[in-house]
Amino acid sequence: MTVHNFTGAGGAKIAADIVGEGRPVVMLHGAGQTRGSWWRTAAMFADQGYRAITLDARGHGQSDWSADGYGMDVFVDDLRAVLDQVEARPALIGASLGGLTSMVAIGEADRAIASALVLVDITPHIRREGGSAIQGFMGANPEGFATVEEAADAVSRYLPHRPRPKSVEGLRRNLREREDGRLVWHWDPAFINPRPGHRPDIDVMQARLDEAARAIEVPTLMVRGSDSEIVSDEGVEQFRRLVPTAEIVEVSGARHMVAGDANTDFAGATIEFLSRVYPA
Repeated sequence: MTVHNFTGAGGAKIAADIVGEGRPVVMLHGAGQTRGSWWRTAAMFADQGYRAITLDARGHGQSDWSADGYGMDVFVDDLRAVLDQVEARPALIGASLGGLTSMVAIGEADRAIASALVLVDITPHIRREGGSAIQGFMGANPEGFATVEEAADAVSRYLPHRPRPKSVEGLRRNLREREDGRLVWHWDPAFINPRPGHRPDIDVMQARLDEAARAIEVPTLMVRGSDSEIVSDEGVEQFRRLVPTAEIVEVSGARHMVAGDANTDFAGATIEFLSRVYPA
C-alpha cells in the first residue's frame, strides 16, 4: 500500500491510500469516517486485480479542512479534481455521503467521468430519522475521549448489533489527538456544525439529487443493508424509478454501515458486479 496526496478543488490536499495494480476503483467513505474504513475491502479488490484508491473526504482524516463549509459542491469538486488525476475512467464506490457525492458528480458531469457506480446503502431519498440518529452520534462527544477504549464504548452503544472487537486499536485511525491529549473523531467539527448561511436547503438538495440520479447512465449497483436505518423500501422503489437500469442487492442482517457489518458479503456482491461491467 502506498500513501498519496491528490490535489482537490482550490489546491486542497486530498489524502489517499492506493493498493493493488490494474484498473482503478475509487472508494469514498461516509460522513464522519476516514479512508481507513475501506482497508479490508480495498485489499479484497487488490486481490481481484483492481487498483483500489481510498480517499479521505475534505474535512476528514488527513485531508485538508474547508474554510467555506461543507456543502455538496465541496465534495463533488474535490472528487472531479481527483478523477482528473486518475488515468482512464474508474469505477466509483461510495458509501452514504460518498455515494451521494459520486451520484452528483456523475449525474451533473458534462462528460463521462466514471465507468461504473456502486452506491453503498444510499439513495436520493433517505429516512430522515436515520440521518438524524447519525448526526446525533457524531455530535455526542464534542470533548472526545480519554482513551481508545472510551471511544469504542461509544461505538458499541451506537452499534449494539455489531460484536465488539477483541482489540479496539484499529479504531485509532478514526481518531486524532488534540493538544490536551484528548482523542476526538478525525473530522472537522464544522462538518456537523455549519456556520450561519452554510446549512443546505433540504428541498433544493432533494431536487438536485433526484435530477442527478435520473442522468446516471453508467452501470450502477446499489447495495442495501436489510436492516438499514437510512434506506427504506420506499426509498428503494423511488431509486428504481430514477435509475431503472440499476441493480440492487440486499445484504441480510446489515445496517447502514454495510461494509462494516458484513464486509465479505458486501465485497462479494460488488466484485461480482464489477467483474461483469468493469472487469479487472
